[in-house]
Amino acid sequence: LKLNFFDVDQIIENELNMSIPEIFEKRGERFFREFEEKITLKVLKRNSIVISLGGGAFINKNIREEILKNHLSFWLKWDSKILIKRIKNSLKRPLAKEATNNELMDLIKQRSNIYSMASIKINCNNLTKSEIANKILNKYENNQANN
Repeated sequence: LKLNFFDVDQIIENELNMSIPEIFEKRGERFFREFEEKITLKVLKRNSIVISLGGGAFINKNIREEILKNHLSFWLKWDSKILIKRIKNSLKRPLAKEATNNELMDLIKQRSNIYSMASIKINCNNLTKSEIANKILNKYENNQANN
């Protein structure tokens, strides 16, 4: 797409010189979410960019409203079983690190209700990374052509 790419979690880690798990451990989730909102809303002021949000960012009402009002959003949707397998015991995901399968399922259901508000939904279950990228590109190009 020849657009600049920003990963909000990476920006947060660089700004605070700590990993996401360290931030959760030392400063708490509330601090992280407030900082995440500040950074995300700042990045969203830029034009013609691609932004990767952390899993909880779109849950934030201010972030979600800004994205839905002024930006194109994609939900890369996966089956719950695939997600649980990918995130269970992940050291990079503080909320999933010690969660049970049932707790993860509840989190996925809760977030899915909000993620479903995204402009474009792509079911990724049986797709390769390349196929997902092509679907994103096609949807993006179709959206640009219609605007």
